[in-house]
Amino acid sequence: MRDTYESPLNSRYASKEMQYLFSPDFKFRTWRRLWIALAESEKELGLPITDEQIEELKKYKDDINYDVAEQEEKIVRHDVMAHVHAYAKQCPKAGGIIHLGATSCYVGDNTDVIIMTNALKLVRKKLVNLLDKLSKFALEQKDQPCLAFTHFQPAQPTTLGKRACLWLQDLEMDLEQIEFVIANMKLLGSKGTTGTQASFKELFDGDIEKIKKLEEKIAAKMGFEKCFAVSGQTYPRKLDSQVLFALGLIAQSASKFTNDLRLLQHLKEVEEPFEKTQIGSSAMAYKRNPMRSERIASLSRFVICDMLNPCITASTQWFERTLDDSANKRLSVAEGFLAIDAVLELYINVVDGLVVYPKMIEKRLLSELPFMATENIMMSAVKKGGDRQELHERIRVHSMEAGKQVKLYGKDNDLLERIAGDEAFNMSLPELEELMDPKQFVGIAPEQTVSFVENEIRPIVEKYKDELGLTVEINV
Repeated sequence: MRDTYESPLNSRYASKEMQYLFSPDFKFRTWRRLWIALAESEKELGLPITDEQIEELKKYKDDINYDVAEQEEKIVRHDVMAHVHAYAKQCPKAGGIIHLGATSCYVGDNTDVIIMTNALKLVRKKLVNLLDKLSKFALEQKDQPCLAFTHFQPAQPTTLGKRACLWLQDLEMDLEQIEFVIANMKLLGSKGTTGTQASFKELFDGDIEKIKKLEEKIAAKMGFEKCFAVSGQTYPRKLDSQVLFALGLIAQSASKFTNDLRLLQHLKEVEEPFEKTQIGSSAMAYKRNPMRSERIASLSRFVICDMLNPCITASTQWFERTLDDSANKRLSVAEGFLAIDAVLELYINVVDGLVVYPKMIEKRLLSELPFMATENIMMSAVKKGGDRQELHERIRVHSMEAGKQVKLYGKDNDLLERIAGDEAFNMSLPELEELMDPKQFVGIAPEQTVSFVENEIRPIVEKYKDELGLTVEINV
């Protein structure tokens, strides 16, 4: 047992891979990579920095002397300068050129962008794997007729595969947004204290082209195409809003899926995985609570609410910067990613083990189908010489009475028997039952499913085929 608070996002939910991206170790290693990129670029542009100094920096880029940094921070009360001093103690020859011309935001903000970009790519990987698994489920169930619902009231039948395509389409839209955000991620670059690059103008004796080249070189070394064209001291905090918005879209889709699945589990038509030794309730031993779906919904709600944090932060920044963003960013961005990571892992796990009960689906569908088949019955009776207006009225009366038997007395739907006993229809019960094939009432849902998966989802899966094969294991 631990005697201090630990975020459940670490201890229970998020993957180790996502946790590491937001760890101090990844952050400080990235700071050193940025200091090396800065020194190399400054050397390439003519500043008096030697190969020996660069090699010394590279030698210790992953060997971080944390104990020294902690002691330094107690003295200087500044995390960036504490790590500059710690790095310099390991690199005495290069100590004088570490962080040359830069401000704290050079390492702080550029690292934040790098972390978010890596985290977005991990989210993309999990989204693609989810699309792959869910599309396979859709194709497997493309021909399974089921009762559709509008307002959670029985409606015209669809297929389970087509319903899965609705979940898929939401996720496809989310992936498009994630791809857009990744494609437009930019580094802060080397902008200086208020974004004017004044310190670099001094270093390069007013050579503006070299100042521009410096940012281009740093971006390329860190794997980015661009830096923000202008900034204050920080990158625009609007970027955090765009990133969290994309995560929030995934949360909305996941939550909608779990709403549907929990309703289906109540109807005993489709269930999430339930392990042999799993306990659904401490009191009611027979229960199979949809706890994974509930966890997805719960974490998704957190992300949706968390979307607001960077929006407020972006809207309340003053001029070139204020520091009321910092504490909020550390919480809202990191925990938003950790939470959506957990959501996606759970979603993959649930889809991977969905249990379908065709007989229950068929039973519910057939109990409602006679009402939905009345138009077909009426047309068949008209072909046999019946009067449409008279038949319409008779069907209305029979439907009301059959519904009364179901709702008031708990009896089975006897609409077909009532119609078979009405001479005006001139149809036997076997003839009526032939009209009850559920597949006649699903329109082109099976074809829609195949077309959507093949034309919309397969190209995505093929594009990211090297990232497929992800396996997830939920903790509790």
